[in-house]
Amino acid sequence: SAGGYTVLACLAFKSTFKAGASMYGIGDLEVLARDTHKFESRYLDTLIGEYPADAAVYKARSPINAVDQLDCPVVLFQGSEDKVVPPNQAKSMFDALKHKGIPTALCMFEGERHGFRQAANIRRCLDGELFFFSQVFGMVSSMPEDVEPIEIVNLRSSL
Repeated sequence: SAGGYTVLACLAFKSTFKAGASMYGIGDLEVLARDTHKFESRYLDTLIGEYPADAAVYKARSPINAVDQLDCPVVLFQGSEDKVVPPNQAKSMFDALKHKGIPTALCMFEGERHGFRQAANIRRCLDGELFFFSQVFGMVSSMPEDVEPIEIVNLRSSL
């Protein structure tokens, strides 16, 4: 989640990277503060500030609010049963990137939570990340025949 947030924040707030992969990343800190499970619910207070008192800081640091500045391909991997970073985080980033015309893919792993445990899903995530980067950088590649493919939208408008 912190790594996924770092990827999304780097892509949204800087122009250093040409593409990124986010695994269960946080796109909207405000929504996370409201939606995460009880155990994690006050964790952001020590990292960002007390919510809702510091709502402006949450908004300013949320990649979803800076999608207009994001201009490179992003693949998102997410567990459908994640209670720490709910799936709506990945879905809203995917929808915003898709709407903007950025090459993107959302790989939702049914039954997975925060972090992937099933070997087939771990493999699909790793193979999918390689496939995504290969595609957006114009290299010849394909997903292994025994792995479910990943659909990349807006690929023709890539680098």
